[in-house]
Amino acid sequence: MFSTSYKINVQDKYTQISVLEDKFTAKVAPDLKAELVYLKSSGTKNIIFDLEKTNYCDSSGLSVILIANRICSENGGCLVLCNLQLAVAKLIDISQLSKVLNITPSFNEAVDFIFMDELEKGLGYGEEQLG
Repeated sequence: MFSTSYKINVQDKYTQISVLEDKFTAKVAPDLKAELVYLKSSGTKNIIFDLEKTNYCDSSGLSVILIANRICSENGGCLVLCNLQLAVAKLIDISQLSKVLNITPSFNEAVDFIFMDELEKGLGYGEEQLG
């Protein structure tokens, strides 16, 4: 699925959502929320949000990220944010979401994170056992 504001790339173990706008705001959020509803109904477990091109995010963008996080959690998967630009990383930190969200510096590390999470769940390791 593709729009001028974002790109969705469905893979076997994860779905990559790349925001293509400089500003992740109410311009992008409603359509992306609708896509997330579809992804949830199709059983998507793991989502990688790639924010490499995004230099600004407001409450609408954060809302989409939190909805994606809830969907992944409800479906037994995880959400990973990657390629955060400085201003977006600061907003997430100030909002204290860095304690809740999985964040990696690069897309490849986000993919690795997803595969490790899947492996741990497959081996039966819960959060309480990992520390």
